[in-house]
Amino acid sequence: MCTKICKITILFGVFFAGSIILFPNRAYTHCDTLGGPVITDAKAALEKGDVTAVLKWVSQKDEEEIRGVFAKTLVVRKLSSEAKELADMYFFETLVRVHRAGEGAAYTGLKPSTETSPSVITADNAIESGSVDSLAARVSHLVSAGIIERFERVMEAKKHINESVEAGREYVKAYIEFVHYVESIHQAASGESPHQGHEHKNTDAEDSGM
Repeated sequence: MCTKICKITILFGVFFAGSIILFPNRAYTHCDTLGGPVITDAKAALEKGDVTAVLKWVSQKDEEEIRGVFAKTLVVRKLSSEAKELADMYFFETLVRVHRAGEGAAYTGLKPSTETSPSVITADNAIESGSVDSLAARVSHLVSAGIIERFERVMEAKKHINESVEAGREYVKAYIEFVHYVESIHQAASGESPHQGHEHKNTDAEDSGM
């Protein structure tokens, strides 16, 4: 019998699949948005004058670069409001670029907060509220609906499969879409998460004795 932790693990696996399938162009853009957690921590660090809060977003080998840019930013931002704006943006871009490189992802510039996918926003809300129930229910509903919709399409096309070559092709098209959808969900739920790159942080911490 599956425990509560087991069920949550499965649901989060489905969540990763859902975010890839339902929002394919946004699956990896959260950390480079102006409203994302990286920039939020960066703003807090600059106001406090302490770089510590952002170091978790980069690997140990990149820490010196971030510390250096942060120190320069603190100096430049005191010159004027215009200088502050430019210096802050330079720090944000450097931090996100280095963070993305650590994930093995390309940096394509900072994005507006509006580009954050609904799935990621829901995940963040779950963390803030301390409850996964709403997230699990939402993703389970979306994935289930997606499976049912594609299954019904296949079954309807199957009724006419032998009526003509074109009808047969319609069945094949529906069949492939259904199977690939289910396969993608299964692979994501049973495999590794899209952000495997974050593992380097744990490795660095262990190597440094942290």
